[in-house]
Amino acid sequence: MAFASNPNDPLDRYSRQVRFPGMGEDGQRKLMASRVTLCGCGALGTVLANHLVRAGVGFVRVVDRDFIETHNLQRQILFDEDDVADNLPKAEAAARKLRKINSTVTIEPIVTDIDHTNIEALVSDVDLILDGTDNFETRYLINDAAVKLNKPWIFGGVIGSEGQTMTILPGKSPCMRCVIEDSPPPGMTPTCETAGVLGPAVAVVASFEAVEAIKILSGNFEKLNTKLIMFDVWDWSFRELKIAALKDKVDCPCCKGRKFEWLDGALGSHTTTLCGRNAVQIATRRHEPLNFPEMATRLAPLGEVRHNAFMLRFATEGHEFTVFPDGRAIIKGTNDIAKARTLYSQFVGS
Repeated sequence: MAFASNPNDPLDRYSRQVRFPGMGEDGQRKLMASRVTLCGCGALGTVLANHLVRAGVGFVRVVDRDFIETHNLQRQILFDEDDVADNLPKAEAAARKLRKINSTVTIEPIVTDIDHTNIEALVSDVDLILDGTDNFETRYLINDAAVKLNKPWIFGGVIGSEGQTMTILPGKSPCMRCVIEDSPPPGMTPTCETAGVLGPAVAVVASFEAVEAIKILSGNFEKLNTKLIMFDVWDWSFRELKIAALKDKVDCPCCKGRKFEWLDGALGSHTTTLCGRNAVQIATRRHEPLNFPEMATRLAPLGEVRHNAFMLRFATEGHEFTVFPDGRAIIKGTNDIAKARTLYSQFVGS
């Protein structure tokens, strides 16, 4: 059916998408009424957010714990050099760009670390959870919350030139723990520091995730991917692993046993080294927000300090601190967790 152009029609900006037979007006209206939580807004997350906001997903909650550095610009497509200079957290910078792309979409940026204390609140009111993270700990946490709340979610990962993705529908498909029961031990898998990462590989994984998201949100469940997809853009290899049968064969502690060990806080850490950063995150949370002006005055005699409404940056003795209002901090210049905790107590406070 022909789609007549009408600038006053909210569907007009999506006319090329509406013309696609798998979408149509009904599918587009479902997209516009849908809600998504995007966990992570780095390489994968920026591509995902860009696709979904341009497609017209009505509400996108962008959750990320980090700030922007120059080396991010190679693959994190929503950011530029001005964002680095302005000391902006990724979630806030992404939201500003996304609102310029599509002002009809509601963007909710949340600058926080996703953990067992907040994951349910972040995803309980949405239709879909998207993985834009860079670590398995957060993915298992997402998986627990998704299974418990019966929310679909889409896993995606990339390192070097290799990517993988799968779509998870709780109760209908295997969950992540059915396929990968335990998180790989630290140091046992490549990281972006050891293997690097290609921007085009990121774009492919995120695009696969975005297509699956559009299918779910527009009601095209019969078109969903039922396999674990793995590819290498450098070697031009593509593999599909059939996993559907695992749902009935595996004695999964999560989706069969209803044991949500990551969500309960029994598994996981509140202090982590960050991929390729020579940095440690201290995920302490405070009931009252930090007073940055007061803190800056106290730290000024000890090193260089600058701050805005989103974070405080402090450099001293070869270490750089990025402190957020809730007390969380990223300490650059060490991969030693014990040393990072000592530095945190010394300069931020216990």
